[in-house]
Amino acid sequence: MTEPDPESDTTVASTTPPELKDRIDSGEDVFILDARSKGNFEEWHIDGENVDIVNYPYFELLDGIPENLHADLPDDQRITVLCAKGGSSELVAEHLDEDGYDVDHLAHGMKGWARIYEYQELDADVDATVAQYRRPSSGCLAYLIVSDGEAAVIDPLRAFTDEYVQDARTLGADLTYALDTHVHADHISGIRDLATETDATAVLPAAAADRGVDYEPSYETVTDGDTLSVGDIDIEVIYTPGHTTGMTAYKVGDVLFTGDGLFTESVARPDLEDPEAAKDAARTLYESLQKQVLIQPDDTVVAPAHFSDAATPNDDGTYTAELGDLVERMDALTMDEDEFVEFIVADMPPQPANYEDIIATNLGQQTPDDEEAFELELGPNNCAASDEALTN
Repeated sequence: MTEPDPESDTTVASTTPPELKDRIDSGEDVFILDARSKGNFEEWHIDGENVDIVNYPYFELLDGIPENLHADLPDDQRITVLCAKGGSSELVAEHLDEDGYDVDHLAHGMKGWARIYEYQELDADVDATVAQYRRPSSGCLAYLIVSDGEAAVIDPLRAFTDEYVQDARTLGADLTYALDTHVHADHISGIRDLATETDATAVLPAAAADRGVDYEPSYETVTDGDTLSVGDIDIEVIYTPGHTTGMTAYKVGDVLFTGDGLFTESVARPDLEDPEAAKDAARTLYESLQKQVLIQPDDTVVAPAHFSDAATPNDDGTYTAELGDLVERMDALTMDEDEFVEFIVADMPPQPANYEDIIATNLGQQTPDDEEAFELELGPNNCAASDEALTN
């Protein structure tokens, strides 16, 4: 730690969320002082193999850095302070700067972190451009499919509506479809906004709409075996209930967009639609996996709607896996039905934050504005059956 300079009155440096993400992705050792409350920290924080993080609530740092915290802080490494929105972290960073630490703070805090959205095209055997969107803060994944001037987006987030439209146009296409795999419980769907702002048709699985979806603009429904044409390719509809009664996968070439039915590190949790019916839903999930998903060729590329901290990304940062590889590494996919059901319902993680309000919004029962919707979905997705990877 350097000696503080009493003559210095410079404002402490800030770092943007993308800059912090780049530091983490590059393998740099990153130290974070998270000044949010203990509860908010435990529910949701930045993580990584090369990230050291200490939580110390802001209200205990108003008058400076206490002695017991000094012992947990490095004096030979930059400290990045963060809070919910960026204001409190700046004050804490100033205290650290006065004490001689190398410090910056995260501009816009965790709300800024939640604005990071990454685009990466998949190396898939499909006569189309297929791109995966990643939201690191929540683990949400969405997909853009472009063929011959037309495009579809699968599981779009309302907060990033403009990005899908712009990316499709950059690839020389207009959006024709905006599809959801099911009624989401962790983020506000973007299919309505895309249908309103473009000529895209909003599409829901019929069984998902049967949960009481009621909103404008109008939408179309699809059922098992239907196909949707986008340019020169077809999107095949495969009904895979279990996570929800409406859960539906879409297939394009060798890519299977599994929604929340199957992830690269786990299978779906079956309790978010009706906690009392979790065991029955787990049996339905087992049947869907066995009869609809696992009958696909081993080289089918599983492209899920979420990833958790337990998931391992591919070298290019994407989260996909070949189906045959998942069968080899995930014991849950080779269990018998009774064992599977008991295993899945035995130790499910906490439910997603605000999931009841998010579901109500996606059904059309609540109408939060853009900022309220964004606030609702802050935090992890928790849509998998386990906090830990089920792969071995």
